Amino acid sequence: MPQAIAVGMVGCGFFAQNHLNSWRDLRDAGANLVAVCDVDATKAKAAADKFGVPHWYTDAAMMFREQKLGLVDIATRMETHLALVTLAIDQGIPTIVQKPFAPVLAECIAMTEHARKARVFLAVHENFRFQVPMREALKVVRSDAIGAPTWARISFRTGYDIYTGQPYLLGEDRFAIIDVGVHVLDVARVFLGEIEHVSAELQRRNPKVRGEDTATMLVRHSSGAVSVVEVTYESRRLPDAFPETIVELEGPAGGLALKAGATMEVTTEGAMRATSVDAPVLRWAERPWHVVQESVYATCAHMLAAVREGREADTSAADNLKTFAAAEAAYAAAASGRAERPQL
Repeated sequence: MPQAIAVGMVGCGFFAQNHLNSWRDLRDAGANLVAVCDVDATKAKAAADKFGVPHWYTDAAMMFREQKLGLVDIATRMETHLALVTLAIDQGIPTIVQKPFAPVLAECIAMTEHARKARVFLAVHENFRFQVPMREALKVVRSDAIGAPTWARISFRTGYDIYTGQPYLLGEDRFAIIDVGVHVLDVARVFLGEIEHVSAELQRRNPKVRGEDTATMLVRHSSGAVSVVEVTYESRRLPDAFPETIVELEGPAGGLALKAGATMEVTTEGAMRATSVDAPVLRWAERPWHVVQESVYATCAHMLAAVREGREADTSAADNLKTFAAAEAAYAAAASGRAERPQL
């Protein structure tokens, strides 16, 4: 067994349960979950009891001072990230922060620069690129089987009720792009390269939602490739693919499609083959969330390995800045009515 790394968890709410389960399952890989923290004492104590964690806190600064942490995972609301990340970095603790990185780009840049100057590991828990279907599709792309992709459609369209578990989303001024658009824009970057400019149209189709619940983006990549990136929480199509992301890629030698039901179709040399790319259902997971839950585990495993090996994560703060800047460009494009470049 590798030498243990003491892990602390800040945030014990709805989605953080996936992180907590993942750290528990990574014990044999060297993750030792020693402390949890939440401003709600009931949630913090419940997490400590459920996951056998010896220490629980309601004050993150106290946890950082009292525990000798080798890694902290922050899974709290985005408006808390700047303060919590700054506290962790000031203590020299390698840090993971849940997406979205922050409410605005300026705060993302501030955290990234603070970590860089302190020479402390900082990564964003951007998990869509770690989903099994995305990992399998990326293998095909990197094998050059279809050639370098020149066009793509990446769609996250659902009518699933996300508001019961996360009611605060109803009141967000900026919603669909910040909440899930950052995921699909990140996938677009992974498959087609860096983003040159973005055009966008936003809609608020649900009158109970303050911000946009639908975004349709047209993206030009530096490679010359073009992608259509779509997100909505107001789809009424059945069957609902939630929480899968549908991907179509075209290259000079063929094409690839990730379809609902975790099927990947690859066309090369005039022939198509289909394979299942479904994620395993972990012992604590359930359908249809299992694809996301397994990706949280895979992301945590990647972060743990990166810290142990002294290297940056694939979704380092510096990398995720590019995704967040693309999201900001989409908002700017929707406001201006013209294509906007990411501002970094």
